[in-house]
Amino acid sequence: MLGQNKRGSCANNSLRGLVMSEKKPSVEEVLQRIDQLLVVLKEISQDLADISKSLKVAGVPSPVPALAPAPAPAERMRSVKDIRTLFPKELEDMLNFEETGKYIVIKPRQYLGSENFAKIASIVRGTGGEYISAGKESHFRVAREIR
Repeated sequence: MLGQNKRGSCANNSLRGLVMSEKKPSVEEVLQRIDQLLVVLKEISQDLADISKSLKVAGVPSPVPALAPAPAPAERMRSVKDIRTLFPKELEDMLNFEETGKYIVIKPRQYLGSENFAKIASIVRGTGGEYISAGKESHFRVAREIR
C-alpha cells in the first residue's frame, strides 16, 4: 500500500504526486515505473486480443472502419410533377417550374416575401436542391437525377 503525505498525494512510486518541494525521483526510479507501466499495458493488450478472439468465435461482427459509400447508380429522373407535389398549393401557385437538362429550375412568379421564401428554400434544400442568387435571374434548382 502506498503511503500518503500531508498534501494527500502518494509519496512512493508516483510521478503525479510529486510537488516541487519533494525529492524528485531518480532516473532508475522513473525507468522502473515505466517498466511497470509497460507490463500493465502488455497485459491489457493481451486481454483485448483474447476478447477479440472470443467475439470472433462467437460470431459477433467486428467494427469496420467507415468507408465512403460508393455512389449509387441513378434510380430514375425527377420530373416537374414530382417537384410540384412537394409544395403546398399556395406556394406552388407562386412558382414556375421548368425542366432544363440536369435540373428542374423553380422561379418565382411574384415577390415571395421572407416567410414564403424561407418555406420554399426549406423544401428545395430537403430534396438536395439549392438557391442560385443571380439578380433578376435568381432561382431555385433541384437535380433531376435521384441518388
